[in-house]
Amino acid sequence: MADLDLLNRDPNNLNDHVRVAFEDVLAEPDGAHSIDCVWKCSYSCFNCAKNCCYNVLTILCGLPLALCWGCEFACITFSHVWQITPCLRAFMINCGCAQKFFGTCLQCCLGPICESFGLCFSNIVVKNA
Repeated sequence: MADLDLLNRDPNNLNDHVRVAFEDVLAEPDGAHSIDCVWKCSYSCFNCAKNCCYNVLTILCGLPLALCWGCEFACITFSHVWQITPCLRAFMINCGCAQKFFGTCLQCCLGPICESFGLCFSNIVVKNA
């Protein structure tokens, strides 16, 4: 709680795509301007509605959703620590063993054949006339 930054609540810019201001949504081009008081009142209404609605939704849904997401990421962490990572490690160990076995078989069986063909074809000389 001590390291919680109440001013910068998105330090990693995770939600830049939902940063919405009045100017990002409503804009009047030249030649189509409403009365100044309408534009100012629209600005106030937009911001008030956006902030009030967001605050009501966070009050009603923020804590339950935070609890759900906390449980979700706890389950993900648990499954990675206790299931996925050990399984991957066992798989990598077995693949390393299979790689050595397969490599040895190739060296024993195909190595001499390829070496023989290489010696046979090394005596071929091509001359351009």
